[in-house]
Amino acid sequence: MQHRPPNRFEITRRFRVKQTTDVDQTQRNFSIFTTTQINNRRNSKVINDFKLAARNAIEAGFDDVEIHGANGYLIDQFLKDQVNDRTDQYDGSLENRCRFPLQVVEAISNENGSDRVGKRLSPFADYNDCGDSDPHSLSVYMAESLSKHSRDEANRDSLAAMRKAFKE
Repeated sequence: MQHRPPNRFEITRRFRVKQTTDVDQTQRNFSIFTTTQINNRRNSKVINDFKLAARNAIEAGFDDVEIHGANGYLIDQFLKDQVNDRTDQYDGSLENRCRFPLQVVEAISNENGSDRVGKRLSPFADYNDCGDSDPHSLSVYMAESLSKHSRDEANRDSLAAMRKAFKE
Protein backbone atom coordinates (compact mmCIF):
# COMPACT_ATOMS: atom_id res chain seq x y z
CA MET A 1 0.00 0.00 0.00
CA GLN A 2 1.38 3.37 -1.00
CA HIS A 3 1.89 5.98 1.71
CA ARG A 4 -0.61 8.77 1.18
CA PRO A 5 -0.10 12.04 3.01
CA PRO A 6 -3.09 13.59 4.73
CA ASN A 7 -5.41 15.76 2.68
CA ARG A 8 -3.59 19.01 2.09
CA PHE A 9 -6.27 21.15 0.50
CA GLU A 10 -6.41 23.16 3.63
CA ILE A 11 -6.54 26.76 4.66
CA THR A 12 -5.11 27.55 8.04
CA ARG A 13 -7.02 29.81 10.41
CA ARG A 14 -5.42 31.42 13.40
CA PHE A 15 -7.22 31.80 16.70
CA ARG A 16 -6.05 33.63 19.79
CA VAL A 17 -6.52 31.77 23.04
CA LYS A 18 -5.79 33.05 26.52
CA GLN A 19 -4.37 30.59 28.96
CA THR A 20 -3.70 31.13 32.65
CA THR A 21 -0.68 29.34 34.04
CA ASP A 22 -0.92 27.58 37.39
CA VAL A 23 2.44 28.84 38.58
CA ASP A 24 2.07 32.61 38.50
CA GLN A 25 -1.56 33.10 37.42
CA THR A 26 -0.51 35.32 34.48
CA GLN A 27 -2.35 35.16 31.21
CA ARG A 28 -0.50 34.39 28.02
CA ASN A 29 -1.75 34.46 24.45
CA PHE A 30 -1.23 31.39 22.31
CA SER A 31 -2.02 30.90 18.65
CA ILE A 32 -3.90 27.76 17.72
CA PHE A 33 -4.12 26.78 14.08
CA THR A 34 -6.99 24.77 12.69
CA THR A 35 -7.39 23.55 9.15
CA THR A 36 -10.41 23.12 6.93
CA GLN A 37 -10.67 21.54 3.52
CA ILE A 38 -11.35 23.94 0.68
CA ASN A 39 -14.78 23.08 -0.62
CA ASN A 40 -16.33 24.14 -3.92
CA ARG A 41 -18.04 27.14 -2.37
CA ARG A 42 -14.75 28.35 -0.98
CA ASN A 43 -12.74 27.82 -4.18
CA SER A 44 -14.08 31.03 -5.71
CA LYS A 45 -13.03 32.97 -2.61
CA VAL A 46 -9.52 31.53 -2.76
CA ILE A 47 -9.28 32.37 -6.47
CA ASN A 48 -10.43 35.90 -5.67
CA ASP A 49 -7.78 36.11 -2.92
CA PHE A 50 -5.08 35.24 -5.47
CA LYS A 51 -6.48 37.91 -7.81
CA LEU A 52 -6.55 40.58 -5.10
CA ALA A 53 -3.02 39.74 -3.99
CA ALA A 54 -1.80 40.11 -7.58
CA ARG A 55 -3.65 43.41 -7.97
CA ASN A 56 -2.10 44.69 -4.74
CA ALA A 57 1.38 43.72 -5.93
CA ILE A 58 0.94 45.59 -9.21
CA GLU A 59 -0.51 48.64 -7.43
CA ALA A 60 2.46 48.55 -5.03
CA GLY A 61 4.80 48.92 -8.01
CA PHE A 62 5.83 45.40 -8.91
CA ASP A 63 6.42 44.83 -12.61
CA ASP A 64 4.58 41.53 -12.64
CA VAL A 65 3.52 38.63 -10.43
CA GLU A 66 4.39 34.96 -10.30
CA ILE A 67 1.84 32.39 -9.22
CA HIS A 68 3.60 29.82 -7.06
CA GLY A 69 2.30 26.42 -8.15
CA ALA A 70 5.25 24.32 -7.02
CA ASN A 71 6.89 22.59 -4.05
CA GLY A 72 3.74 21.12 -2.53
CA TYR A 73 1.91 24.39 -2.00
CA LEU A 74 -1.83 24.72 -2.59
CA ILE A 75 -1.85 24.94 -6.40
CA ASP A 76 0.65 22.09 -6.69
CA GLN A 77 -1.64 19.95 -4.53
CA PHE A 78 -4.44 20.33 -7.05
CA LEU A 79 -2.11 19.36 -9.91
CA LYS A 80 -0.50 16.23 -8.48
CA ASP A 81 -2.43 12.96 -8.52
CA GLN A 82 -0.61 11.51 -5.50
CA VAL A 83 -2.18 14.09 -3.17
CA ASN A 84 -5.28 15.20 -5.04
CA ASP A 85 -7.91 12.97 -3.51
CA ARG A 86 -10.85 15.27 -4.11
CA THR A 87 -14.17 13.86 -5.25
CA ASP A 88 -15.52 16.79 -7.27
CA GLN A 89 -14.76 18.57 -10.56
CA TYR A 90 -11.11 19.05 -9.47
CA ASP A 91 -10.15 15.36 -9.19
CA GLY A 92 -9.20 12.49 -11.42
CA SER A 93 -8.35 13.43 -14.98
CA LEU A 94 -5.53 15.74 -15.94
CA GLU A 95 -8.02 18.37 -17.12
CA ASN A 96 -9.85 18.30 -13.79
CA ARG A 97 -6.67 18.52 -11.71
CA CYS A 98 -5.47 21.50 -13.76
CA ARG A 99 -8.82 23.31 -13.57
CA PHE A 100 -8.18 25.23 -10.32
CA PRO A 101 -4.64 26.41 -11.22
CA LEU A 102 -5.87 27.56 -14.63
CA GLN A 103 -8.79 29.38 -13.02
CA VAL A 104 -6.28 31.24 -10.84
CA VAL A 105 -4.18 32.13 -13.89
CA GLU A 106 -7.25 33.30 -15.79
CA ALA A 107 -8.47 35.48 -12.90
CA ILE A 108 -5.08 37.14 -12.46
CA SER A 109 -4.56 37.53 -16.21
CA ASN A 110 -7.96 39.19 -16.56
CA GLU A 111 -7.13 41.52 -13.68
CA ASN A 112 -3.56 42.54 -14.57
CA GLY A 113 -3.00 41.39 -18.14
CA SER A 114 -1.46 38.10 -19.17
CA ASP A 115 1.85 39.78 -19.98
CA ARG A 116 2.29 40.53 -16.26
CA VAL A 117 1.66 37.00 -14.95
CA GLY A 118 4.20 34.21 -14.49
CA LYS A 119 3.51 30.68 -13.29
CA ARG A 120 5.93 28.58 -11.32
CA LEU A 121 5.49 24.83 -11.76
CA SER A 122 7.38 21.80 -10.51
CA PRO A 123 5.76 18.85 -12.30
CA PHE A 124 8.76 16.56 -11.79
CA ALA A 125 9.37 17.45 -8.14
CA ASP A 126 8.16 15.20 -5.37
CA TYR A 127 8.66 17.74 -2.61
CA ASN A 128 6.54 17.32 0.51
CA ASP A 129 5.23 13.98 -0.81
CA CYS A 130 3.45 15.92 -3.55
CA GLY A 131 4.25 13.88 -6.66
CA ASP A 132 2.56 12.89 -9.87
CA SER A 133 2.46 9.53 -11.63
CA ASP A 134 2.93 11.14 -15.06
CA PRO A 135 4.77 14.46 -14.67
CA HIS A 136 5.58 14.61 -18.38
CA SER A 137 1.91 14.71 -19.40
CA LEU A 138 1.17 17.17 -16.61
CA SER A 139 3.89 19.56 -17.76
CA VAL A 140 2.89 19.37 -21.44
CA TYR A 141 -0.80 19.89 -20.63
CA MET A 142 -0.07 22.89 -18.41
CA ALA A 143 2.32 24.40 -20.99
CA GLU A 144 -0.30 24.09 -23.71
CA SER A 145 -3.04 25.46 -21.46
CA LEU A 146 -0.94 28.37 -20.25
CA SER A 147 -0.05 29.33 -23.82
CA LYS A 148 -3.74 30.09 -24.39
CA HIS A 149 -3.51 32.82 -21.75
CA SER A 150 -0.58 34.52 -23.44
CA ARG A 151 -1.25 37.61 -25.54
CA ASP A 152 2.37 38.00 -26.50
CA GLU A 153 3.54 36.01 -29.53
CA ALA A 154 7.06 35.79 -28.08
CA ASN A 155 5.67 34.01 -25.01
CA ARG A 156 3.92 31.48 -27.21
CA ASP A 157 7.21 30.74 -28.98
CA SER A 158 8.98 30.15 -25.66
CA LEU A 159 6.23 27.76 -24.55
CA ALA A 160 6.59 25.83 -27.81
CA ALA A 161 10.30 25.45 -27.09
CA MET A 162 9.51 24.24 -23.59
CA ARG A 163 7.06 21.63 -24.91
CA LYS A 164 9.68 20.41 -27.37
CA ALA A 165 12.28 20.18 -24.60
CA PHE A 166 9.99 18.02 -22.47
CA LYS A 167 9.51 15.57 -25.34
CA GLU A 168 13.25 15.03 -25.84
